[in-house]
Amino acid sequence: MITVHGAGPSPFVRKVRVALAEKKLEYTLDPVMPFGPNPELRKLSPLGKIPALTDGDVTLPDSSVICAYLERKYPEPALYPSDPYAYGRALWFEEYADSAMVAAIGPKIFLQKVVNPMFFKQPCDDDMVQKAVDEELPPLFGYLESQLEGGDGIVGGRFSIADIAIATPIVNLQHAGFGIDAARWPKLAAHVARVHARTSFKSLIEEERAVFGR
Repeated sequence: MITVHGAGPSPFVRKVRVALAEKKLEYTLDPVMPFGPNPELRKLSPLGKIPALTDGDVTLPDSSVICAYLERKYPEPALYPSDPYAYGRALWFEEYADSAMVAAIGPKIFLQKVVNPMFFKQPCDDDMVQKAVDEELPPLFGYLESQLEGGDGIVGGRFSIADIAIATPIVNLQHAGFGIDAARWPKLAAHVARVHARTSFKSLIEEERAVFGR
């Protein structure tokens, strides 16, 4: 049995869960939190980050590593392109989302607007949020808008890990009360909406909205 260790609202946990759903693989979620000392999590993920995955006697940390492992072990349906250049592009967009997008949306918007008030009873830093929304998100979204050429995916017009990675931090942005301005970035807004409408995403988004009362 496959087990995903990590809190559902994490964009990295969500990325793995969507990949599992797309491959129609059954799994259980162990909702471990990454905050504070957690020796059990450290055994699974030496850096203390989520998610980690166990698959029988196999244990792996890091969402990108996990998704690559799932692709090799459970290759159908493919979430990575077979063409070498398209494969590299998919990895690039996965990294772009996991690093730049999550860095802006996670600690500077979602943590401030949702996690701190709800779980730590700490006030939101509204200045930090507004600065991220006004200054950091526009160039990130502008680049993605320039790369979308139609079809079901940002790489070669086919749905892939790139689209999963790009769409997953946007869920956190929406939980925080923000979104993609369709008038400013119409292709990106439409693309993310299509990805979020997939069964693999839709069920998780509904599950999380229930937690946050949204």
